[in-house]
Amino acid sequence: MVQDAEGSESLFMEHLTWPEVELAITRGTTTVVIPVGATEQHGPHLPLCVDAELGTALGWRVARNLGDALVAPTIRVGCSEHHMGFAGTISVSPETLEAMCRDYCVSLARHGFTDICLLPSHGGNFAPLRDMVPRLQAAVEEVDEACWVGAYTDLLGLVGLWRLVVEEELGLGARVGGHADIAEASEMLHILPQLVRVTRAEPGRMGELDQSLVDRIFEKGLRAVTANGILGDPRGMDARVGEKLLESTARVVAESFRPDAEPDATG
Repeated sequence: MVQDAEGSESLFMEHLTWPEVELAITRGTTTVVIPVGATEQHGPHLPLCVDAELGTALGWRVARNLGDALVAPTIRVGCSEHHMGFAGTISVSPETLEAMCRDYCVSLARHGFTDICLLPSHGGNFAPLRDMVPRLQAAVEEVDEACWVGAYTDLLGLVGLWRLVVEEELGLGARVGGHADIAEASEMLHILPQLVRVTRAEPGRMGELDQSLVDRIFEKGLRAVTANGILGDPRGMDARVGEKLLESTARVVAESFRPDAEPDATG
């Protein structure tokens, strides 16, 4: 069987053969994590693939924390209309994203997965996923009444966690703004350092991300609040902190998917 970076059996479904996936399900691996990312601008210092690649990296860590879980192929394009003022961004409608998620979930349910965990790694996917979960649940119940679908949808809580970790590690929590900031830059510096343009890092719109700002961004577009596409400040990015951010986030997300989690944690 294919092995991951730590030498253990790979958790990525797409790295396995069909008999290996079938055997995993037969042995009780019936939980699957679906990272839901995006292809969009992340300032002058980070590539368009940030949300997709971080989704994959985070999905692996969430599956590892859950135990007996696999990671489905990352959905690499999401709801990014508010980023369309910046070149290269590709966006799909909430209806298109829901159709993709529905087909993912139904396919996985048909193979025997009973716990399907949707993991958004792009802020614009949080609300659409929260809205679609009841309809996804109904779709998988037509395959198996015991099947469950959930999504992690606490965007502001996630950004708050980033701020806490960055403050504890670097004393730079104020540079966490929620997009292409010191947190996302540090995570990318950890997983794909060759794609980070460190010398191009510059501050964007400063201040904490709150619901009123989120609403304004979705209504007016990100360019209405930041000319360079950054919320926060990526300067001071640190690969070691990036690893801690991914690990801390994975623990919080995995906990939200456990049976005794608070209901609003998974929509």
